[in-house]
Amino acid sequence: MPESKTTRKRVLITGAAGAVGQGVRPLLLPRYALRVMFHRTAAPTDPDEEVVRGDIRSLDDVRRAVAGVDAIVHLAANPHVEAPWADALAINIAGTYHVYEAARELGVRKVVLASTNHVSGYYELEGQRWVTPEMPVRPDGYYGASKAFGEALGRYYADAFGLSIICLRIGSFQPRPQDRRHLSTWLSPRDLAQLTWRAIESDVRFLVCYAISGNTRRYWDITSAQRVLGYEPEDNAEEFAGELEQSTEIDMTDDFDAPLPEDVLKTFEAG
Repeated sequence: MPESKTTRKRVLITGAAGAVGQGVRPLLLPRYALRVMFHRTAAPTDPDEEVVRGDIRSLDDVRRAVAGVDAIVHLAANPHVEAPWADALAINIAGTYHVYEAARELGVRKVVLASTNHVSGYYELEGQRWVTPEMPVRPDGYYGASKAFGEALGRYYADAFGLSIICLRIGSFQPRPQDRRHLSTWLSPRDLAQLTWRAIESDVRFLVCYAISGNTRRYWDITSAQRVLGYEPEDNAEEFAGELEQSTEIDMTDDFDAPLPEDVLKTFEAG
């Protein structure tokens, strides 16, 4: 880690008021100088965080947010599995284009895209468990399809313009697993923070990898994250198996852009 604040890379986080943003920002702040982008919803900030306001749907707003940073962690999206086409198009598709294009114009070489397991969601819906990043995409809705577009557009910007684009297919991001499915799909805050900083620091031109913790029952392949980024998961949902195996509720959503409830925020603040 850098020795002083003056040597830290400046990193922009879009969608910083969402659950992922609030969950990982405190864990990234010791390592980076963070610029956080809010739209209508704001969240508590650290005195060391720089706050910018803007709409991801506006290329001019994104340019202003991107100017002067070393890397971008792009979280802003409508993350609901059943997001309507209008939101998927304007926020997820056009918004991701704005981030890549602003990065290209302003010379920012690194973008970490918050993609989703719903890019391949139909494999799971049809009962196929083991899925790797190399398999053809099979989105389970407009949301998943919009993130598949973000991955493909990232491949183009990497090849055509030399950007380094790392796409993290985020699983079930929670402070702790909540149901039986999460025994396979859980992603803890500190494991996502590790994946994020490893992606920022990597010199890889382009990569797609699943972002989950080291769950014993995982059925998404995290080999590329381990081999290419050096990812070493610290958490395993199996620790919670005893209390979750009897659960009948299955949560397929990825509401990681929604503001966190107050009790969850206190969990993060308590470490």
